[in-house]
Amino acid sequence: MWPDRRLIDLFKTEFPIVLAPMAGVMDAELVIAAAQGGALGSLPCAMLSGDKIREQVRIIRQRVTAPVNLNFFCHTPVELTAAAEARWKQRLAGYYSEHGLDPAAPVNAANRAPFDEATCAVVEELKPEVVSFHFGLPEKALLDRIRSAGCLVIASATTVKEAVWLDQRGADAVIAQGVEAGGHRGMFLTDRIAEQPGLFALLPQIVDAVKVPVIAAGGIADGRGIAAAFALGASGVQIGSAYLRCPESTHTAAGRAALAGARDDSTVITNVMTGRPARGVQNRLIREAGPISPDAPPFPHAATALVPLKAAAEKQGKVDFTNLWAGQAIGLGREVPAAELTRELAKSALSRLKALAG
Repeated sequence: MWPDRRLIDLFKTEFPIVLAPMAGVMDAELVIAAAQGGALGSLPCAMLSGDKIREQVRIIRQRVTAPVNLNFFCHTPVELTAAAEARWKQRLAGYYSEHGLDPAAPVNAANRAPFDEATCAVVEELKPEVVSFHFGLPEKALLDRIRSAGCLVIASATTVKEAVWLDQRGADAVIAQGVEAGGHRGMFLTDRIAEQPGLFALLPQIVDAVKVPVIAAGGIADGRGIAAAFALGASGVQIGSAYLRCPESTHTAAGRAALAGARDDSTVITNVMTGRPARGVQNRLIREAGPISPDAPPFPHAATALVPLKAAAEKQGKVDFTNLWAGQAIGLGREVPAAELTRELAKSALSRLKALAG
């Protein structure tokens, strides 16, 4: 009954719904639940070691036979200079003093590693049905190895130019990431954040420009949004924020409370949490130091100095320095088990698509 079955046939899932990979607030449990509901479950791997990826995939494979998507970053690492580190520490000095923390104490570097040879070997070993990328694609030699392992490849595009670039390099599907989407902007051919288009402007233009199926992402949290995306030419949708309050997510109680209270105007695009533009619910740091600050060091180094501050605040039940990545439709989220939510999304979308078709 879906008007476009290309994504269902490609992924071999019940529904053309992809659970967005959301690093730091989910693990195998949410992947499993979404897959049980009929979606493509995605495991965020950029912050995981090879052994942890193996462990999580083993858990998933033991519980479901559905296909799985492993997600990775493809950013080019930028070295943290002493001057940039000192400038950021100075900007955060008042917060350190407030919490009785020593800014000179050693902190483990933020772990958001780009896809590399070692990670590729893990993918070859595990053979996930789908591998997705953010910030472009890995070099051709690694991409060829992924394909030889039998994996489909998908990636995010925030502009038509990026979508065409992905299509030309053999992506099996393109994720059209509108500016409404939560989490890091997938930008890789531009750094002009002010020019990022919204999904309903971006989606039909990408559909017209590429040959492969297009997955709509950004501001979609119910059946109405899914039906609208299909009306604009999407073959499927990627949904993240709607799942954040599911019991299977790993958000803290304070994080859940902040998300529950969020509305349509609660999120902003900020660089102060990691050093790279990302959309999330405003917290104290974003309000006072951002949302965009020239003092934030490059990705992912801004996150390193926030680690002790985040821990100290969370002990007090606060999210002053916690990433609360979420899209503009966060206000539509509900506390529903992920499998049930997935089935509800699909049922509602099909009902609306049937009504549109007459």
